[in-house]
Amino acid sequence: MRLDTAQLAAFAAAARHGSFEAAAGELHVTRSAVSQRIKALEERVGQVLLRRSTPVDTTAAGEALLRYVQQAQLLEQQALRQMGAVAQAGAAPQISIVVNADSLATWFLPALAPVSEAHGALFNLIVEDQDHSAELLRQGRAHAAVTAEPQAVQGCRVQTLGTMDYLAVCSPAFMQRWFAGGVHADSLAAAPMLVFNAKDDLQHRYLRSITRKRIVPPQHCVPSSSAFLELAGMGVAWGMVPETLAREALQRGRVVELQPGRPLPVTLHWQTWKLQSELMRDLGTAIRRAFEAMGRRA
Repeated sequence: MRLDTAQLAAFAAAARHGSFEAAAGELHVTRSAVSQRIKALEERVGQVLLRRSTPVDTTAAGEALLRYVQQAQLLEQQALRQMGAVAQAGAAPQISIVVNADSLATWFLPALAPVSEAHGALFNLIVEDQDHSAELLRQGRAHAAVTAEPQAVQGCRVQTLGTMDYLAVCSPAFMQRWFAGGVHADSLAAAPMLVFNAKDDLQHRYLRSITRKRIVPPQHCVPSSSAFLELAGMGVAWGMVPETLAREALQRGRVVELQPGRPLPVTLHWQTWKLQSELMRDLGTAIRRAFEAMGRRA
């Protein structure tokens, strides 16, 4: 069975953007054309590939096909570049990477510049909790992910980067108000806590490590790594902050640790599709070096 490239491109664009309208804009065709191409592709393979929801979502069959299409497009873009066809429309490699917000705010960004310069790559960064980022690889929506998942997703390879230490911090005034009698189950249950979003389990993991109990304190939901530290320093709540991000505020006395010398380590891994691609190999090398550089700055 041979699949039509225009139909595959429409399907991949709709899955990537989550809408037929956005796919039409990328491909410079009408929404109706995108819809017709995807319908023809579904008829060709005999399966529904996209759920017509808001946003558009892939079915299980669509996930499998999307992984294939994304890989084929990446290899095609690499071949065009190697042949000197970089001026051709769409020839710039587009790499989707899932990364957690704390990595994005600390060590991750320096890895992108050399790869962009060497390969002319365009990056689509998807912010997701490290405990959930591998799911986007399974769905075919990303080429690579910084993840806490040590097991390789099917069709992917995994490389362990190392450990990020997280510290439970708050302002000195907050410490005096809520933990004057000690950091224990009762005080932790009463003190306001910061969480990144509903998926963020890091603070609860810290609570369990101390109390061995399930505690549900009052929570502020704040989807920003820098805002976590700012609000902790303002005395609004306590939260888990990467040691590299909290270091200066600790030195200045703006924040203190709830329990000095008791970090919560999180091991991070780099997962990518198994592609024989120079671009992806260079990206993996740059990611590893950027993470190692964070360790040298510690």
